[in-house]
Order: sequence, then structure tokens, then C-alpha cells
Amino acid sequence: MSTYAAPVRVAASRLTEPRGVGLVGIFLGTLAAWLALPPLSARTLLWPILVGILAVAAGIWTVSRGAGRVGWGAVASGILGIALGSLATRSSVGHLETVVIWSALLASTLRYATPLTFAAIGGMFSERSGVVNIGLEGMMLMGSFFGIWGADKTGSWILGVLIAMVSGMMLALVHAVFCIQLRADQIVIGTAINFLALGITGYLFTDIYGARGIPANVPEIPDISLGGLKGVYFIGPIFGNLNLMIWLSFVLLILSYVVMFKTPIGLRLRAVGEHPRAADTVGISVYATRYAAVITSGGLAALGGAYLTLGFIHNFDQNITGGRGFIALAALIFGKWRPFGAFAAALLFGFSSALGDHLPDYFAPGSSVPQLFNILPYALTLIAVAGVIGRSIPPAAIGRPYVKQ
Repeated sequence: MSTYAAPVRVAASRLTEPRGVGLVGIFLGTLAAWLALPPLSARTLLWPILVGILAVAAGIWTVSRGAGRVGWGAVASGILGIALGSLATRSSVGHLETVVIWSALLASTLRYATPLTFAAIGGMFSERSGVVNIGLEGMMLMGSFFGIWGADKTGSWILGVLIAMVSGMMLALVHAVFCIQLRADQIVIGTAINFLALGITGYLFTDIYGARGIPANVPEIPDISLGGLKGVYFIGPIFGNLNLMIWLSFVLLILSYVVMFKTPIGLRLRAVGEHPRAADTVGISVYATRYAAVITSGGLAALGGAYLTLGFIHNFDQNITGGRGFIALAALIFGKWRPFGAFAAALLFGFSSALGDHLPDYFAPGSSVPQLFNILPYALTLIAVAGVIGRSIPPAAIGRPYVKQ
């Protein structure tokens, strides 16, 4: 009995701490909205209001104990839960079931989150080494165009993906030269990189494909069909038929975590981003490490772009990334420069995009209301960057050029 008593006491003490109560409040706010949604579909407003009030009360108690950020998050979660629960109870179950199909929503979430995941993890390598990479958007855009162009010209999606990676790495090399060697302002250079990529891809797309657009027979990245999983309730529709790049993003998550936090390579890279002078003193090449990290960042961001055109949208248009590189950067900040945190943020942004896709089925044809939900990923980006949900502490030397002495 005593073997299990200590862990239970520790868990209970954490739940009664202000931060723990605030997190419980956030959970209750989420539950308040979920109670009125399928498969529960509570038809009375009593339950969302009751649970939402409990969330608000937990948030107020947390704020009064000094944990303001989590507490206000619980208050907002409770109010939002009551509002969404109220809207859901006023809708028919049939209407709700056309939108809230959880397996379809979660499968779409993974598809939307995958390009963000590749770009965010790429950004992690660059920024952990001390180089801000605002140019993730441009590197994704290069990967998007050169991926589908390479697949079209070579007849192989594998070669298309490799060409996309090379294009992203070449653009990242330009970024690295200006930021590391010439010690230019990293924000300005990253912005210029984005405009450069937009100009290059726009010109080449118009010059090569013109009005006819991308051919319909371009090889695509295949989906992986798990026949034995397709019939499994709830899980099958989500994981039974996913694109290969989604599975590779799962592998990348684990691999990037191991490399960054469990190997000497990751230790050196983090040392360069935290205290480059000390790293140089013990024999670590700051310049070489940062070059390698930024180029790796470009290759991974380009993989996210290649997935967009070869595995998701199956087409290319000018500025097809549509700000996803900036959202990936926000996911990286939101996730505190760690791969699994960034992935969780990418899932949040992906879910908001998936929900925006399904909402038109809920409203009357021609209604403009669903378009409002398309701004959700960008609104969440602003929240993440502003640090309202949580203050992230970046690597100490990020954005500061290193001068070897």
C-alpha cells in the first residue's frame, strides 16, 4: 500500500497547487463545450453552464493565488465553453453531426499539421543554434514549387522531394551567409528571403507552366494504407490511410528529440545557441555548427513545402504556403523550442484549420460566417507570438551574431 501512497500524494498536492487548479479549470472549460457535441450531444444548457462556472471559479481562485496566466486561461476557457455549449445546444443533432465527426476532424488535423511540423522542427535547429529563421516561409515555398517541378520533370516523386530539399537548403545557405558570415540583421534577412522565394517561384511558375498550370499526371507522394487498421472504430478512419509524409513527421519528431537532447551533436548545437563564446573556448566551431543548423532548417522546411504540393494539395499556385511558415515559427515559440511542444502547437493550428473546412456544412449555403473561422490559425499565431498563453524563453544567444576573437 505504501508503494503507491507516495506518488498519489505527490499527484494530489500538484493538483491543489494554483497552477494545477488552473489547468483543471482549462480542462473543465473544454469539457463544458464538449458535453453538447457528438457523441454526447447534451440537449440541455444546464450542463455546459454548470461545468463552465466551475472552470471560471477555478480560474478566479488560481488568479487570487498569484498564477495569473493559467488562471485567466481557465476563466477564458470557462466562458468560451459556456458560449460554445450554448450554441451547440441550440443546434440540431443532425447539424452537429455533419460538422463534428471527430475521426474526420482529427485526420484533417494531421494533414494540416504535417507541413507545420516539418518547418517548426527545422526552425528549432536553426534557432537553437542562435540564428533566427524568419525565412521558413520562403524555404517552404521553394520546396513547394521545386518539389512538384522536380517530380514533373523526372517522373519520380522521390526525386521531386530530394530536389525540394536541395532548393530549401540553397536558400537557407544564402540566409546563413548573410546572418553568420556578414553578421546582417537576421530579421531583415529572413524577410528578404521570403520575398526572394516569392519572386523566384512566381516567375518560374509563370515562365514554365503559364496559363495551363501544373499537369494532372505529376507523381504524388503515396498514402500508406493499413488494411488491418481501417475497420477499427475511431482509430481506423484517422490512421488507416495517411500520407507517407505524415508518418515520416512522426519519425522526425522522435529523431529530432533524440538528436537535440540525447546526443553530443545536440549538446554542441545548444551550447552554441546559449553561450557561443564558451562553446568556442572548448573547441566547438560556432560558425560550422550554425551553418549546419541553418541549412538543415532549410531542408526540413522545404520537406514541409513538398508535402503541400505532392502529398496534400496536389497542385501549385503562387504563394501556396499562405503564411504557414510564420505559423510554424509561432508553433516553435509556442512549444518552447522543443519538438513535441512544437508538434502539439502544430496540432492546435491544424485543428483550427480542419474545423474551418468543416463548418460550411453547418451554415446555410452562401453564408459568409464560416469564412471567419479561417482566421483561427492566424489568430492563434498572434496569441502564441504575443506570449499570452505562456512566456517562452528563447536560447540566450539567439539573434546575436558571433565574432570570433
